[in-house]
Amino acid sequence: MSKLTLGSYPHLLGFEQLERLLERSAKSGNEGYPPYNIEQTSDHSYRITLAVAGFAEDDLSITVEDRQLVIRGRQRDDSEGRVFLHRGIAARQFQRMFVLADGVEVGEAIMENGLLHVDLTRARPETVVQTINIKKG
Repeated sequence: MSKLTLGSYPHLLGFEQLERLLERSAKSGNEGYPPYNIEQTSDHSYRITLAVAGFAEDDLSITVEDRQLVIRGRQRDDSEGRVFLHRGIAARQFQRMFVLADGVEVGEAIMENGLLHVDLTRARPETVVQTINIKKG
């Protein structure tokens, strides 16, 4: 059985990057922590909201690596000298990745009431009409 790829279709030229993008999205982790929302705030803007209760701004990092938005959280262990009778609030680290399309730019990040909001905007593509001259051979 052969693997069906986008390169198998003669009318889809140059879409190999899309295939790699789909593979990367599938591998980007399906864990449920921290929970998040993605909302469309206008025709060309989005907001990702992560529930990061217990994390301070210094515990979080936001980077864009190879067209991926990567949000990492690492809490400091402050349990030294404390005696817990029950510890149900875990101090765990996380990494969430979101694959960004070409033209999507990361705007500001806002921490509010235990929620981290990251705003994204997509540039409006310009309509380009190009005429190709035909030369005599």
